[in-house]
Amino acid sequence: MAYEILHPRPGFPEGIRGVLFDMDGVILDSEKLYAKFWAAGCECYGYHMTYQQALGMRSLSAQAGQEYLSSLFGPDISYFQVRAKRIELMDAYIEENGIEAKPGIFQLLDYLAARNIPYAITTASPNDRIQNHLGRLGLYDRFPHICTAHEVKNGKPAPDIYLLGAKTIGIPPEHCLALEDSYTGILSAHRAGCLASIVPDLDQPGENIRSIAYAKLDSLADVIDLMEENSSHG
Repeated sequence: MAYEILHPRPGFPEGIRGVLFDMDGVILDSEKLYAKFWAAGCECYGYHMTYQQALGMRSLSAQAGQEYLSSLFGPDISYFQVRAKRIELMDAYIEENGIEAKPGIFQLLDYLAARNIPYAITTASPNDRIQNHLGRLGLYDRFPHICTAHEVKNGKPAPDIYLLGAKTIGIPPEHCLALEDSYTGILSAHRAGCLASIVPDLDQPGENIRSIAYAKLDSLADVIDLMEENSSHG
């Protein structure tokens, strides 16, 4: 099995009853583009952002993003100015080159649908980008519920988006498997009380993630193995 339970939940008879998906880096192979174009956006305004620094922008709210950029480059940098340039450059790239799905997503959605396991997207991306990117791959209509950070007071790493996701699919957070690729997202899901699980994308999880994550999975296809094992012990 290509998964590792990092923090088992004792006395857990009902198991996993719902799944909450981050979008970028989990459903879509898009985080590599965000890293590339956050750096390119910064470069346009005279700030040199390294690859590792760009990875730190994953899943951050506008406020957290501004704080992070200011910590790197000083108070004069504007999150919204750099973000607008990042969107412009990235949208142009996707328009020309398209976008890819992460391996295993179609297989996993088929599995969940066949077993009537409710699921939803919980993402910081805006609705127009969600529809555009997922629509290109035939994935938009595969998700009956899409929750965005624009519907809650506080973005990730606050728990709001995962609490909304759990409420939307009608499953208590403690029985929701939350699939993330970043520390910010894992922290959000963990704070909500979900089974916050990491599916590594651009880098492997450090101790900050491993100390709070429920599980580490090599790919989305491995979620099926985890859920089958969970069900057999339920």
